[in-house]
Formats: sequence, structure tokens, C-alpha cells
Amino acid sequence: MTTRRPEVLVVQNSPTSGGGRLPAWLEAAEISPTYVAGEDLGPSLDGVDGIVLLGGGFMPDDDERSPWLAKERRLVVQALKAEVPLLGICLGAQLLAICAGGEVTEKSGETERGSCPVTLLPAAADDPVFAGLVTYGELRMIQNHEDSVTVLPPGADHLATSDRCTVQAFRVGMSAWGVQFHPEVGADRLRSWDEAALRADGYDRAALIAGAEEDAERNEEQSRTLIAAFARVVHDVTAHKEVG
Repeated sequence: MTTRRPEVLVVQNSPTSGGGRLPAWLEAAEISPTYVAGEDLGPSLDGVDGIVLLGGGFMPDDDERSPWLAKERRLVVQALKAEVPLLGICLGAQLLAICAGGEVTEKSGETERGSCPVTLLPAAADDPVFAGLVTYGELRMIQNHEDSVTVLPPGADHLATSDRCTVQAFRVGMSAWGVQFHPEVGADRLRSWDEAALRADGYDRAALIAGAEEDAERNEEQSRTLIAAFARVVHDVTAHKEVG
């Protein structure tokens, strides 16, 4: 462990896409999370030991609707160059993908809602964040998206997939991860989802809630394992910088 508590910046891109279980889990891993709304982002990652990018219901380059995204993309590029540990969730993963040279497709046809199966790929076995999940076999993660990463960045490691959505998780370099699913979200969040909007897309909210509650114990254990592993990466990178 490091001699101080590393500081992780958590970027909230939408009022409805909060950190959920993330703050408590980071604190338990001796990480100090600092929340900032996307529109309040600073110009650099100075003093930041890690960064988590949360979700949002828009494309990662929708600057007209969300003008702070240009600044957020610049911070992603900074993090990649400086090897600051980064975890991108849903929209955050899509931001990482396009900043590293991948492609994201709007309404790609890979829509997922609720608790969904995720399959780990062989590359996960040697990955610092995903290796600890291999023993679980299939993961169960909360999903809520209609856009997706459709071309991985050059050189990225493809870590997880599913029948409905090809790119579920990937790593860029040695310290940046993107996940299409939501490890920060538990079954309780589904009760706040718009029932009419779900019905219009062919989903039954009650059925989604029931499925998520059935998977809740497994989902929480797997999600916490993932976040704890990311926290260890933050500690390791921070300790290395302190020694250096």
C-alpha cells in the first residue's frame, strides 16, 4: 500500500448517473474519491492518482448537448499519456475508446437493460483488474445502454463480451479500462428507471427488477471484486511514483 490515501477523481456526467456503491467501496480500499460534475472539470489531472468516468445518456462526442465532453476527452488523453489509472463505465468506456482510436456507434443494435450475462475472454486471465473474476465464470452485471463500442482501439486487449454486445470490457495500455456495464449500480437503481420508456422499448420494468434482485448477491460480489482490483492498481501506481 502507499504511504498516503490516493486521490481518485470520479466524474459524474449526468445527475441520474451517480456513483452508487462506488464511494463506499473505494473508501474501504483506502482510496479517497472526489466527485466532480462534468461541467466543473478542471484543465488537468494534477494531484490526481486515478480517475473514474461514470455514465450518461449521450454519445461521447456529443459536444453540442454536453460541451464539457471536449475537456473530459482531453483529460482521458492526459491519463493515457501519464499512465494515470482510469476506469471508464458505460459512457466513460466509450470516451476511452474514441480517445484511443476506437469507434462508438449510436443506437448500435446492441441494446441491453437490466441484469445481463457477461463472458470473460482469455485475455482477462492475465489482466490486473479482471484476473480475480475468472473463477466466477459468467458475470452478471447491470446494463443500461443502446450505444456501444463497435471498434476497439488499436492494440487494446478485449477482456469481456456477451451475446448481445460484443465489447463489454477492454484495456488500453497497462492502466486504462473500459466497461460497458455498471459495477457501481445495484438492483435498487432499476426502481428509478422510467417505466414508460422501458415499455416503449419492449422491456418490462418489473421483470428487469426481479431479474436484478435474483442476481443481486452474485452481482455485488463480482462488482466489488472488480472495484477492489482497480483500487489496488491505483495504490501500486501511486506507490511506484512515490518511490521514483
